[in-house]
Amino acid sequence: MKTFRLGKSDLNVTRIGYGTMMIGGAWDDTPLTDAIRASALKVVQTALDAGINFFDHADIYTKGKSEEVFADLWKEAPSLRQKIYLQSKCGIRFAPPLHRFDFSYEHIIASVEGSLKRLQTDYLDVLLLHRPDPLIEPEEVARAFDELKRTGKVRWFGVSNHTAGQIELLQHYLDMPLVTNQVEFNLVHTHLLDAGIIANQNNPRLARNHDLIEYCRLHEITLQAWSPLARGRLSGNPAPDDPENVQQAAKVVAEVAEEKGVSREAIVIAWILRHPAGIQPLPGTTNPQRLLATCEADDVELTREDWYRLFLAGRGEALP
Repeated sequence: MKTFRLGKSDLNVTRIGYGTMMIGGAWDDTPLTDAIRASALKVVQTALDAGINFFDHADIYTKGKSEEVFADLWKEAPSLRQKIYLQSKCGIRFAPPLHRFDFSYEHIIASVEGSLKRLQTDYLDVLLLHRPDPLIEPEEVARAFDELKRTGKVRWFGVSNHTAGQIELLQHYLDMPLVTNQVEFNLVHTHLLDAGIIANQNNPRLARNHDLIEYCRLHEITLQAWSPLARGRLSGNPAPDDPENVQQAAKVVAEVAEEKGVSREAIVIAWILRHPAGIQPLPGTTNPQRLLATCEADDVELTREDWYRLFLAGRGEALP
């Protein structure tokens, strides 16, 4: 699989990564079973066999079980850790009765220690702040990042679901570059693109993620796409109550896939890869066959006409 440099880091990662959000089973306190462990190992091994070397985690995924079950890999192949890249996220707390965000020094340090223990590794290649904390104190985050970097527990840092302004604020206090920003992006969630297209238009879409793609390109921050398959709605059969743009996008995806002789999953992912910003999709399917279909995108070449045909179907309205 083709690779590229992640932001300003020295990490040479595959264009397509794998999101581990669902490999740990249910989002509750039930323990891991042999069946869940076997299923997780199968899909992760499928990703490895397809050439993927980048795996995205978070401390909260299935309440920590996704990280824990991933560590089963080292039992079979201890040397594998040096051949792949692990990214995890912190900053969301499930604190009854309501979950909240927490970028405090104490929470960041404790979260990383927990992830390292569950993943049975000495270091993370990348750590992201999961969702913006309105109470962020950038100096406190910088202190945590400095300590994690100095002790060798985290090599590089980034953010997730952040605006350009939030990134700029945090970066001002850091001595190291933020290398990634992970956001929701797919054929029917195109707000990042709309901000640039509808400039100088009276359109409510304009308020969302203004100039984020351009900001990240200018500052060499790799955008990562979570939910790149739109939860399977574009590569399977859309539900009857799906919005018209989703149903139309699914129809066009199927047409282009037939024309190219590849899977529908490949077309959905290839559409993201075609953008010159170098966006890294992180599909999280737990179906090995669907994951293999997704990886076909690495060899798919979409023309500008193909890309716009898909974009307009997913967008659901004409360009200005």
